[in-house]
Amino acid sequence: MPAPDSYDAVIVGGGHNGLVAAAYLARAGRSVLVLERLATTGGAAVSTRPFAGVDARLSRYSYLVSLLPDKIVRELGLDFAVRKRTVSSYTPTVRGGRATGLLVGGERTRDSFAALTGSDREYEAWQRFYGMTRRVAERIFPTLTEPLPGRDALRERIEDPEAWRTLFEEPIGVAVEKHFADDLVRGVVLTDALIGTFADAHDPTLLQNRCFLYHVIGGSTGDWDVPVGGMGALTDALARAAREAGAEIRVRHEATRIETDGTRAEITVRSPGAEHVVAARTVLVNASPQALAALLGDEPPAPAEGAQLKVNMLLTRLPRLRDRSVDPRAAFAGTFHIAEGYGQLADAHRDAAAGRLPAVPPSEIYCHSLTDPSILGPDLAARGYQTLTLFGLHTPARLFAADNAAARAELLAATLAGLDAHLDEPLTDCLARDENGEPCIEAKTPLDLERELRLPGGHIFHRDLAFPYATESTGRWGVETAHANVLLCGAGAVRGGGVSGVPGHNAAMAALGR
Repeated sequence: MPAPDSYDAVIVGGGHNGLVAAAYLARAGRSVLVLERLATTGGAAVSTRPFAGVDARLSRYSYLVSLLPDKIVRELGLDFAVRKRTVSSYTPTVRGGRATGLLVGGERTRDSFAALTGSDREYEAWQRFYGMTRRVAERIFPTLTEPLPGRDALRERIEDPEAWRTLFEEPIGVAVEKHFADDLVRGVVLTDALIGTFADAHDPTLLQNRCFLYHVIGGSTGDWDVPVGGMGALTDALARAAREAGAEIRVRHEATRIETDGTRAEITVRSPGAEHVVAARTVLVNASPQALAALLGDEPPAPAEGAQLKVNMLLTRLPRLRDRSVDPRAAFAGTFHIAEGYGQLADAHRDAAAGRLPAVPPSEIYCHSLTDPSILGPDLAARGYQTLTLFGLHTPARLFAADNAAARAELLAATLAGLDAHLDEPLTDCLARDENGEPCIEAKTPLDLERELRLPGGHIFHRDLAFPYATESTGRWGVETAHANVLLCGAGAVRGGGVSGVPGHNAAMAALGR
């Protein structure tokens, strides 16, 4: 038999992290092959037209950018940009029988806090608290593309014992309750600790703290920005950068087995109508730790479990709000919080932990097309159409195991009812229709994400996040495995999760260091 084709590096999985790694390695002169089982690259960071005959290109799964370092965009020469949102968030509520809400962002922020709470106390506490997180972000974010610092070294770098205790040692609920008195304000703060994970504010494992940290350090500011052209614009730019640097990308090619002796690996590949083997000095796996274990024939890690509902919508217009003091274009330009008061979040977690869908599902929405209308066809944009992306919390995969379709329908109805409670017209009256007359709305549960993207348990971070410092088991870059020439370059790496490219960069640096 002829010897298999051989490469310096084979990358399993053409998601954004795999493409980052491919571009760096190819630019360093390495021969690189990327294997992607789907028909296109991009993984969860793609743009698609999900509604039949409708010219709207939505970021179907991941949708905002915070953790992607400018360093990666600059070093790879990516034709990619993000835009700031004019509003950070709007949270509607009812006080004294009157529809009102909290608008954060811009000149109205202080007045909005005062109107909601009756004083400047919560606003001033907000400024102090997020001033602290910003100082921490300025110190931590640059370390994400460096070798992992030790715990003590990171603490010394932060130079703030109270901030360290707040973020790394005590449940985040302690700080939220200490700094803020208003239930709604507390809930808005806590949501950053819950996006993509399933935890209580006082979880002793500090899972919520780890999630919170990654949500507030992005770009050294904590800002969440809109990708111009949708998330697919990033992965298209990465694929171009990898190919232009010399990397070979094969779609519809699935790695099914990795055999390695620590210095050379052979990868079995299934492609349409054939199976073959390729060889590599180093293998970088842009897939979950569970998938990595299956490829190597190793013992799989503990199961992961996602806990979110993702809904994509296209509207003919933004709905009117019951709170007439806020323009819908401002309310939906940032993150529109639904049922995310502190008590409501606790109630939803309690429901889900008991095996029930939340009676009042918490969720948040944003409108990409307000900041970046380029994702809409010219005709839709001219007619005032808008996209909405909804992300629901506290809906672990176990709640969908018995009947995914029925649970999805029940949860979607309850979630939209929660939104309608703050609207002056039903959202369904605003939904666009596709060419078949069907409403332009799709919902994805954790089990849907597991089936479509092979996210274990639908977990968007592949597994629970880790603090960004070294432990005995992390290795120098946080991407190492038990096999010297096999690296994990997906979201399950230390400092993984989100659309960041950080694991891809770090795995490339580890490979080059070999």
